[in-house]
Amino acid sequence: MPREEEKRELLEKFSSEPQKYYEVELFRREGFVRKRCEVCGRHFWTLDPSMERCPDHWGGRTFIGDRVTSRPFGYVEAWRNVEEFFVSEGHTSVPRYPVVARWRPDLYFTVASIIDFQRVEGGKVVFEFPANPLVVPQASLRFNDVENVGFTGRHYTEFVMIGQHALNDGRGYWKDRTVELDFRLLTERFGVRREEVVFVEDVWLGYGAFGYSLEYYVRGLELGNAVFTEFEGTPSDYRRLEPQVVDMGAGLERFVWLSQGTPASYDAVFAGELGELRRRLGIPRDEGMIARFFAASGKRDLTEATDPSAVMREVLAEAGIDEEEYERGVKPWVDLYAVLDHSRALLFAIADGALPSNVGGGYNLRAILRRAQGIIDANSWDLTLVDVAELIARSLRPMFPELLEAIPAFREVIDVELQRYRATKARVASIIEDIRRSGRRLTTDEAIRLYESNGVTPEMLVEAGVLTSVPMDFYSELARRHSTRPRERAERPPVDVRGLPPTRALYYEDQYATRCRSRVLRSYPEERAVVLESTIFYPRGGGQEPDRGLLGGFRVRDVVKVGGVVVHFLEGGTPSEGEVVECEIDEARRRALMRHHTATHIVNGAARRVLGPWVWQHSAFKEEGMARLDVTHHSALTREQLEAIERVANEIVQADIPVDVQVLPRGRAESLYGFRLYQGGAIPERELRVIRIGDFDVEACGGTHVRRTGEVGPIRILRSERIQDGVVRLEFVAGMRAVEHSIEQSRLIHEIADRLGAPPEQAARRLEELLGELEAKEGERRRLSSALASYVAALGPRGELEGRPIYAVALEGVPQRTLIEIGDAVSRSVPEAIYLGISVIREEGRSLLVIISQGGRPDAGELAARALGALGGRGGGRGRIGQGSVPRALSLDEAIAALRGGARGRPHAY
Repeated sequence: MPREEEKRELLEKFSSEPQKYYEVELFRREGFVRKRCEVCGRHFWTLDPSMERCPDHWGGRTFIGDRVTSRPFGYVEAWRNVEEFFVSEGHTSVPRYPVVARWRPDLYFTVASIIDFQRVEGGKVVFEFPANPLVVPQASLRFNDVENVGFTGRHYTEFVMIGQHALNDGRGYWKDRTVELDFRLLTERFGVRREEVVFVEDVWLGYGAFGYSLEYYVRGLELGNAVFTEFEGTPSDYRRLEPQVVDMGAGLERFVWLSQGTPASYDAVFAGELGELRRRLGIPRDEGMIARFFAASGKRDLTEATDPSAVMREVLAEAGIDEEEYERGVKPWVDLYAVLDHSRALLFAIADGALPSNVGGGYNLRAILRRAQGIIDANSWDLTLVDVAELIARSLRPMFPELLEAIPAFREVIDVELQRYRATKARVASIIEDIRRSGRRLTTDEAIRLYESNGVTPEMLVEAGVLTSVPMDFYSELARRHSTRPRERAERPPVDVRGLPPTRALYYEDQYATRCRSRVLRSYPEERAVVLESTIFYPRGGGQEPDRGLLGGFRVRDVVKVGGVVVHFLEGGTPSEGEVVECEIDEARRRALMRHHTATHIVNGAARRVLGPWVWQHSAFKEEGMARLDVTHHSALTREQLEAIERVANEIVQADIPVDVQVLPRGRAESLYGFRLYQGGAIPERELRVIRIGDFDVEACGGTHVRRTGEVGPIRILRSERIQDGVVRLEFVAGMRAVEHSIEQSRLIHEIADRLGAPPEQAARRLEELLGELEAKEGERRRLSSALASYVAALGPRGELEGRPIYAVALEGVPQRTLIEIGDAVSRSVPEAIYLGISVIREEGRSLLVIISQGGRPDAGELAARALGALGGRGGGRGRIGQGSVPRALSLDEAIAALRGGARGRPHAY
């Protein structure tokens, strides 16, 4: 069943029993009455008995230009009042979580405050609260309304959701207190009149859980939504969630806007920034025109429109503004609002370690970055995104001081992205021109494919006249495709382990132990596999390859984990069930794997220190012979950066820092170490195995590690490459593998030095000298080629082919490129000539041949193929140059005769 249909049916179900689901003590005590909207049919609760329409269809007084709260509140001030109110009512104020939702395997970004406290286990959502009840100012990112940002006066890609959350477990609370607190927040703290507050019945359907909700409005403006998550499962198969969850999310931007009553929300939210930018850019402002425009545009939604241009015409007509007035007096403000919002979204994302890219959620960041920069360019503003971000960071410093600290990183990332953006604009000019000439109308899907494959933004297409306007659903569709992570398919278990207890992991109890005895719980003769009661064999996982060794006399070829059960795959046979077997791992392999896995943590931490805070582990692989680490970074690494990473990594090794292993409840681990824990992605476990290397690095990891960094031994980075946009790969070795690599490198250097006739320490200098000599000889060779070309031209033609003179030369022992250089010079001197050059390589018993025909007429490749065929050789080409070889010494006369004989038509001699 489609999601919207499910929600509609749920709303009908819940609204059919209002006393059970929606009526709360506040409604009874204060005298709220339940009404049904005469337009849409939704039910709502109000203190005004005459109200016949819900807030979405309310035709009463607006808050714009009116005083609804006791006084105007600034952005930070509004949050402080919310925070003080809830703390005074027994809530813990929790700092915001990152906007990059690394604890969720299905999301790129934090889209609501409740996401902070959701974890996914076994395919379902569980709730974990660090305090109960709590309040949090959660910065959130959503990209489904990008087209509306700036235009409607109320949409954002980044906003702060005031999260009021509680568990109904005796310490928290449930519906009555939730609605009571929200009502009092509005009326007592913000001074809204009781009669202005309206509650609307709704439902919420999430990932594995759902419930009913009450949205609360003041003068038609939705401020928050109190969701009561009472059920887990799906609407067709559910049970009561224990404990039930209060998920109240309110828009901080809405509270500020309500208190100031400005025409657009942005005027209140970005008041200080707009004042500075208005002075800097000198943008005129007609308050009456601005107010009329947003009064009209605020009723629209471009993502739902079939023709955005028609919507704009309707808005201008309703506002009484002509197109020229709009372009001069309104559009600059619409544009500036969008730049402010997009800059703030990018600032939060980059501060929290995300990078714009063409991969995953980075698509949406790059899209708004290029949209914002395109707006700045179109207006010819003397302004940068970094300028805007710095203004925002200073304004939000009392709430989010980390934003100002992130400005240097923000500047570096934006500079790199803008270089790519400008390079893209230059590169795609021909693509856009081809589309423009074809005259065809692009669909949204085609426009998205152009963006995904070539970086062509819709604004570029509009600027070129290919599109009349940005497709109304371009950004929302792009966001839909790139806002959630693809769910990994669960692989079919290699054997059936149902009914078996979890395997005792001896490899965690003592990672240095190499032997154990254990009983066979289950044997799979066909698969040649066994499950033991306990095992010393580490199974493949976390990017680490499994142990090898002997089990009951059989060689272990693979080890995998199915749930909590470790399965061993053997060669040659299997022991019997109930048998107690001797197990022995390959000690050298285990030690190499431990060193490489610990080295991976060290290299990751070193890369973050050297490159920047946006560095996160993207993936990793550790085997006996080497390790590979993919990290998020905006550019390919330089030799200097690689050397710096290697140096920092080896300093950590030399410091011999303890590698501590702790098994902690997930909530405790997160409160201690934050979300740097999730370097390898979300971990669906209640308890996390935390690997901590002093203050240098901390990660949740299931691998085997050494006890101190000194045991890792030297670390050598072998190579690096940029494997995809925003991801760089580092390959490295540690311990004896690093020693062996250094010895091999030293041997090669000594061999090269010997060949150069210099000691190793002077090999580079000697090589430079030789390169200088080669360069001098190359210059001499080019000068000789030019002189030979003049000589060939001075000798005059050696015949004629299809009315064109043949100029020819025969040389000995020169490469084909020299023949081509001579021919190019002859062609420049005598453009109408056909050039023939041969070089006899006597020691190899062959001759090289080159034909050049300026303009490709006749086709030099065809001439070469026929002439070489007649001479017993092979070759060809296309257009201007033909070339090949003959397996014998060739005379110039033979070559000319073959060329003339291969021509179509009769050749003429002089």
